[in-house]
Amino acid sequence: MKSELHVPSDLSFINIVEQWLLGCLQLQLGESVDWIKQSIRLRLVLVEAYSNAVRHAHKNKPGLTILLRLELKDRDLYIEIWDYGEGFDLSTYFPPNPTEKQEGGYGWLIMNRLMDKVEYQLQVNGANCLKLETTLPELLP
Repeated sequence: MKSELHVPSDLSFINIVEQWLLGCLQLQLGESVDWIKQSIRLRLVLVEAYSNAVRHAHKNKPGLTILLRLELKDRDLYIEIWDYGEGFDLSTYFPPNPTEKQEGGYGWLIMNRLMDKVEYQLQVNGANCLKLETTLPELLP
């Protein structure tokens, strides 16, 4: 199953983004997934990725859209978030230090902890792509 969503670069659309993702997955997987646990994880990752694109990549260009792609192969989930900003240089990222009261920088850490694979590609055909991958576990009896 594959699906795409073009959404405005506006945080007021976050509920639509969440509903799109979870709705597509529930339609395909039905009750074979622990939706309470998985929806919390997937919502957190998607909200972090989408809000970063809105707040950072498109901060001076709110008229741009964000492209979300979803692919589900068996239980393997692939999500792509495409933005058209300047991009983020990962070489400048340092994980937050828990002893310091740092306001930002937690998103990359959260996404890497909650997903099996996180990859960021800078300037691919004029856009930046954040790729998120995970395998959704089956519901245990």
